Amino acid sequence: MTKPLFLGIDGGGTKCRARLRDADGALLGEGTGGPSNIRLDPDLVWNSILTACREALAQAGLQEGNLKTIHAGMGAAGAGQASAVERLLSRPNPFAAFAIDTDAHTAWLGAFNGGDGAILILGTGSCGYGGVNGQCRYVGGWGFEISDEGSGAALGRDLLRRCVWAHDGRVPSTPLSDALLAEFNNDLEVLVDWVGNARPGDYARYAPLVFEYANRRDPLGIALVEDSAAGATRIATRLLEIGAPALCLFGGLADPLRPWLPPPIQQTIVPPQADALDGAILLGRNASSRRQP
Repeated sequence: MTKPLFLGIDGGGTKCRARLRDADGALLGEGTGGPSNIRLDPDLVWNSILTACREALAQAGLQEGNLKTIHAGMGAAGAGQASAVERLLSRPNPFAAFAIDTDAHTAWLGAFNGGDGAILILGTGSCGYGGVNGQCRYVGGWGFEISDEGSGAALGRDLLRRCVWAHDGRVPSTPLSDALLAEFNNDLEVLVDWVGNARPGDYARYAPLVFEYANRRDPLGIALVEDSAAGATRIATRLLEIGAPALCLFGGLADPLRPWLPPPIQQTIVPPQADALDGAILLGRNASSRRQP
């Protein structure tokens, strides 16, 4: 009897990645596709998924027809929205079995191999996710407008707010506030027009500027990074309070923000055992085992 194959899919807002392993865990192939946040059009998402899968299969010397024998797991941006999952699953899929969950869940599965622990994602947005004794829960991650402390989007938002204060004379100006306001010709009407069309990623692109000036000991930069670290710390502390014995950090701000976290939090941080793609493979394996008679 042929041993089963397992495919992990990581679906993000800008690209989709796929990884194929055999039952013994040997890597057979990897591939990439286009945008695959499942809030997008299902046909677009499935096209991105299949593009990544075809490339992974080709590296393994397999054809697209082999997908019907493959057990797949997918961690997807947007999968926390039930209606988006339903839209995606309304289209037929080519796999022997297909399981889908959030990208946070598959990142956690990879990081701790399904065991106890928590992850803190610090990217454009932020989200905490922990699993203890088989029970998983989220902390934060409700969008930068009201949540996402420690994220790039929240950091950029707070930078603009404090630069408005500096412009008004409510707080002292600093080289950072001067540099930021110069981008908008020192005209708050220009800034307000920009805000009207800005998305989270537009705010997050200012995060490296904040860290640059903080490392130069700019008072505004330091205050913003300290506030960001405090927000991330509150998420991490809650994850540890619910019983997580260790913490893995992910995302573009994980490395620059880590030195600003308090020592008790830093001491709980461990490297992940594997990445989100291998977490998605584990999701597919678990779904496959549950389907067995």
